[in-house]
Amino acid sequence: MSIWEYANPVKFMRLSGALLPWVAIPAAAALAVGLVWGFFLTPDDFRQGSTVKIIFVHVPAALMAVNAWFMMLVTSLIWLIRRHHVSALAARAAAPVGAVMTLIALITGAVWGQPMWGTWWAWDPRLTSFLILFLFYLGYIALWEAVPDPETAADLTSVLCLVGSVFAVLSRYAVNFWNQGLHQGASLSVAPGERMDMTYKLPLYLCMVGFALLFVALVLLRTRTEIRARRIKALLARERMA
Repeated sequence: MSIWEYANPVKFMRLSGALLPWVAIPAAAALAVGLVWGFFLTPDDFRQGSTVKIIFVHVPAALMAVNAWFMMLVTSLIWLIRRHHVSALAARAAAPVGAVMTLIALITGAVWGQPMWGTWWAWDPRLTSFLILFLFYLGYIALWEAVPDPETAADLTSVLCLVGSVFAVLSRYAVNFWNQGLHQGASLSVAPGERMDMTYKLPLYLCMVGFALLFVALVLLRTRTEIRARRIKALLARERMA
């Protein structure tokens, strides 16, 4: 059995319908436990106080904001190479979810930055690349809506996704590329002296799993909606021609 079989909308609908409960329920459980554990059962940090607890939302959201774009990149490449409609619709479905994740990361970053840096915003390399990534998300969504022909829209948005991937990479690795900037290094690191205490690490891991599963569940759900919408448009077009 080949994975490309699921490019068939009927088979994708059958598989995604079976998978959704197995993804959505663990996502809700992981988020509920992780957020309650992180916000209410962990102590304040001796330097950052209670502000440190923003990491339980900020870090998973930022991680999924970047990974969502990479998922869109893969599905866009599949569309450009193999012309599988489900892959193009999956990329379209993931864009609003990724945009929301990026917005959450920007807002929570600002909330953390105000007491830590004394400002809500700084033109830090990582913050700036994240803001540009958010604008790319908005542009991607707008381009889908602006082009009436679905295949042309899929082609143009796939090219835009390729270009925007540069800023997805910068959003992830800007701290490594530039030593300047206010943004701290990676919250989770194997480097000596940069290890997070297990008190915070365990609930953070749980929140990261919850955000990842939530992203998968929302993309599956939205892709199913896109397929149904495409079917309805095709049926209406047939009726008008009849």
